[in-house]
Amino acid sequence: MTARTGEQYKAGLDDAREVWLGDENIHVASDPRFAGSINGMAGYFDWQHKYADTCLVPDPERPGEVMSASHIVPRTAEDLQIRHKGLEQLSRYSYGMLGRTPDYVNVVLAGHVARKDIYDRAGDPVFYERLRKFQREVIEGDLSMTHTIIHAAIDKSAGELAGMNSDLTLRVVDRNANGIVVRGGKLLATLGPFADEIFVYPSAPVPSGAEAYALCFSVPVGTKGLITLCRDHYGVDADIADKPFSSRFDEQDAFVIFDDVEIPWERVFCDGNLDVYNAISPAVSPSNTAQQICIRAMVKLEFAYDLCTEIAKVTNSDKRPEVAVMLGEIHTYLSLTRAAVVAAEARASNHSTGDEPAWFPHPDLSALRCVMPGWMMRVNDIIKHIGSHNLLATPTAAAFENSHMGDLLRRYLPGANGMKAEERSLLMRTAWDFAGSALGSRVELYEMYYFGSAGRGFMTDHMVAQMKGEGGQVREFLKESGAWRVPG
Repeated sequence: MTARTGEQYKAGLDDAREVWLGDENIHVASDPRFAGSINGMAGYFDWQHKYADTCLVPDPERPGEVMSASHIVPRTAEDLQIRHKGLEQLSRYSYGMLGRTPDYVNVVLAGHVARKDIYDRAGDPVFYERLRKFQREVIEGDLSMTHTIIHAAIDKSAGELAGMNSDLTLRVVDRNANGIVVRGGKLLATLGPFADEIFVYPSAPVPSGAEAYALCFSVPVGTKGLITLCRDHYGVDADIADKPFSSRFDEQDAFVIFDDVEIPWERVFCDGNLDVYNAISPAVSPSNTAQQICIRAMVKLEFAYDLCTEIAKVTNSDKRPEVAVMLGEIHTYLSLTRAAVVAAEARASNHSTGDEPAWFPHPDLSALRCVMPGWMMRVNDIIKHIGSHNLLATPTAAAFENSHMGDLLRRYLPGANGMKAEERSLLMRTAWDFAGSALGSRVELYEMYYFGSAGRGFMTDHMVAQMKGEGGQVREFLKESGAWRVPG
């Protein structure tokens, strides 16, 4: 089995995982509050079969079997193009509103596998071989993967691993013949209660002396001692016409507590080796992982542009100058995202120094992480400006089925230019669920931070540019022009 159906995915959730929602330790597979979201994620697995021509590719190690295109370890430019088509089609399932579908971590894992050279330089062939074997396990089980990689740093006045933070965040507390024992917290596990595995891998580098925190491993969600603490659930039991996103696409965020969890050695991919831990994320995220991130953003911006155009038509305002400016603004964001993806893939190259290539897009693609949060926030702002008070006057689908109320709604709440009242309401409800509902607000916050803060991105880009030696044009100009008259 290398490509599961939705029903097979749901069956995998029926285990002993410890998941808390409020003050209740719940059974994920049967809790009615999660039913819509689980069915929504099951739909993702069915989607890959519906669009198998792009979402699924031949499994290179199992003739006659297929696997998700997100598992491709990119060795050539053609691999990137095949993966692009698969990732784009997978994003169209939710039009980008699901940010942590399994293809995200699949792409991360494939990127790690591609960078065997990092493990070779660090003298860690055993850990790499475990990683490669684990990817095969993920492929053959078509596992739903998520991650949790942020240190549980509560005191921002201290370093992430200093003061009280040193006891809060995940670290090794013991080693034995079976594996390592880890203790502490990690965030943010989006999809946590609905995943099969949680992949813990490097994000920010750690300094010498903090090797206990330099970990990379994967653990089944049902492992003893692994506690998943959910935020309030924003999924609702509602007609899809009333809540097209909230009824299906709350992927659920969670704080994960590792209460002395034993990780078997075969699932440990880095244990204190700073040469691996501090190198792998900068080598994979800005190029390889960014392909999935930016394709999803592109698909979401396509939808947002069309959505805003449609709700402007409700009031026949789509051609008003101030509205056309806002619509054009969203389309500009979309065009820039498309162009960045195309350019980065066209400028792809081998990032590996070893025998096996790692063909990743150009790392400039990651610059979008700095501006994309602002764009997504602005999209929601535009939706509220164009929709205005109309977003708050949206009858339910059931209201139209009432003979008395339905007639009144059709008379008093139609759209412009002959648009039926049912269509007007559906469009406005979709816009509100996208931008203003509890789920819409959560997605906006998610967009702001899920690939690191914009501020950290800008700072990192500047520092990397300086390390690469970028610059010098000012002094060159002044010297060439004869204006440079500084002594010495």
